[in-house]
Amino acid sequence: MEKFTFAEYIWLDGTEPTRQLRSKNRCIQLNEDPKIEDFPEWGFDGSSTNQATGDDSDCILRPVNFIKDKIRNKGYLVLCEVFDADGKPNKSNSRAQLRRVLESGADKHEPWIGFEQEYTLFNGQYAMGWPKDGFPLPQGPYYCGIGNRQVSGREIAEEHSNVCNESGLVFYGINAEVMLGQWEFQIGFRGDEKENIGALNIADHLWFARWILHKVSEKYDIHVSFENKPVKGDWNGAGMHTNFSTNKTRNKSNGMLEIKKCIQNLEKKHPEHILLYGNDLEQRLTGLHETCDINTFKHGVADRGSSVRIPQNVHEKGHGYFEDRRPGANSDPYLVAARLCTTVCDLKEELITFKSWPRS
Repeated sequence: MEKFTFAEYIWLDGTEPTRQLRSKNRCIQLNEDPKIEDFPEWGFDGSSTNQATGDDSDCILRPVNFIKDKIRNKGYLVLCEVFDADGKPNKSNSRAQLRRVLESGADKHEPWIGFEQEYTLFNGQYAMGWPKDGFPLPQGPYYCGIGNRQVSGREIAEEHSNVCNESGLVFYGINAEVMLGQWEFQIGFRGDEKENIGALNIADHLWFARWILHKVSEKYDIHVSFENKPVKGDWNGAGMHTNFSTNKTRNKSNGMLEIKKCIQNLEKKHPEHILLYGNDLEQRLTGLHETCDINTFKHGVADRGSSVRIPQNVHEKGHGYFEDRRPGANSDPYLVAARLCTTVCDLKEELITFKSWPRS
C-alpha cells in the first residue's frame, strides 16, 4: 500500500574551491519497499548553488541512491546527481566522472575502496575542548583517548555513528584523533561481501555520512570542519586516508607483486593525484604530522609518514590493499576514487575531465 512520506533530496553544489552539500525535502507517495526509480526527478534553482546562471537557472536532481532517514525516523535520504536542463551532467557533477571511469574498464578490476574521514568540531571559533585563552596540552594523549581532558565531542561522534549504522550505511567505526576536538569515521568493507562494496556505492555512502554528521551537529550548535588544516601551527591537519584494492591485489598468489605495480603507477602520476586530493592540501602535506611533503612521493610498510602505506598485516600475508595517505579531509570521494581507478587500472588519461581541484 502506498502512502505519503518525506524524502530529503541531497546533492553537491558548485561552490569553489570546495563543493558543499545542499538538500531540500518533499512528500512523495511510496510503497513500503521502494526502488530508486520510484523517486521522481526534481528541479531546483542552480543560480543559487553556483551551478547555473540566473537567466537559465533550472537544474535537475536525478535520484541515484537512497537510505532510510534515521534522524527523523521516517522517510528517506535520497542522493542525487545534478543535470542541466538539456539532460547533460552539470559541470559540478563529479559522480558522473567516477561512473565514466568505472564503465570504461575499471569495473573489471573489481575495485574496493574505503575512506577514513577525519573532521574537526568547532564551538564558535574554537575547536571543541580548547581553552578560549590559550592552547590545550600538546598532542599525545588525544588519539583514541578517554576522559574529558583527552576528548571532546564524543556525544556527537557516537550519535553520528549510531544514525549511520541504523540507516544502512557501510559504516566501519570511529575514533578520537590526534588533535583535541578532532574525530574520524570510516566507510568501507567490513567483512561482509554480500554488502554493496563497489566504489560508487562506498563514495555515495561517504557523502550520506557527511550530510548526517552536519545534521547531527545542528542539534548541538556545533560546526563540522573538513578543512585540511583547521588549526594553524604545530597541530595535525585532517585527512581522508583512502584504502584501495583490486581483484589482483587481493589475489593470494601474487597480490603483493600487484600492489608494488600499483605503487609504481601512483608515483608516476603523483602530481595529477595531488591536484584532485583537496583544497589547501599543501597546508596539510608538509612532511610533518604524519604526512609526506606534498612534492615528495614515497611508500613504506607501516610508515605513516609515507604517501602510500602498505599495512603490516598485508605485507605479512602477501596480498590485500594499500592506503593512500594523501587525500585531504575536504576531498571529493568521487574524484579520489576516479583518480585511483584510472591510475591503478592503467586506463586512458582522457577519462579524467576534472583535471584539478577548483581554486579560488
